Amino acid sequence: MTRTSRDHKRLLFDRGSLHLGVMLRLGVSRIGMVLLVSGLFVALGCGPKAFTKGEYDDPTKTALLDDKFNEADLQQMAETIVQAMIGCDSIVEASQKPVVAVEKVQNRTEEHIDTVSLTDKIRTALIKSRKVRFINKEERGTLEDEYQYNESGNVSAASQKKRGKQIGADYIMSGSLATNVQEVGNDKLIYYKLTMNLTNLETSTIDCTEEREIRKKFRKRSVGL
Repeated sequence: MTRTSRDHKRLLFDRGSLHLGVMLRLGVSRIGMVLLVSGLFVALGCGPKAFTKGEYDDPTKTALLDDKFNEADLQQMAETIVQAMIGCDSIVEASQKPVVAVEKVQNRTEEHIDTVSLTDKIRTALIKSRKVRFINKEERGTLEDEYQYNESGNVSAASQKKRGKQIGADYIMSGSLATNVQEVGNDKLIYYKLTMNLTNLETSTIDCTEEREIRKKFRKRSVGL
């Protein structure tokens, strides 16, 4: 509790005590005194509040606290996509691990959804599957800076990293997240669909594709007192 909050409550208590003394001298009824004291304690409990105590929770547990896209949706979608991709014929029958460049999942919903986290979740699981490899497209600018530094003469010849040895991607992984919302009376239905594709960089054909659908139902309730 902050000092300002403590001072505020002390002032309310002092004022309440003063009013109580005045009412006693004036002979106010017992019921009136009970109401006054109750009001005083309510006022003392209405100061500024903050989340000050918490505990760790299981991130894999499903908890629908509101009608927004949540981590459970993300996990379910990522798991479906990963299993479909590693089971794709083009991946399974490849003579060596295909190399993939990933594009961020496009958000085609009206919600603010962290599609970067969704993309990272899928990529991380695919890398851990040891079925594919990924190039780090996001760090190309940093790699270029390092090449230039290696060529500056400040790096020993034995450890210098040279251009021309990067591995080209075999596939581009891309996708989009769409939604449809329906409200009828007090009921609200929210439908999400994630579609992911593996596009062959040489032929431009979509060799693998998968989609995951989720639908959630909510009922409007009165909140507050």
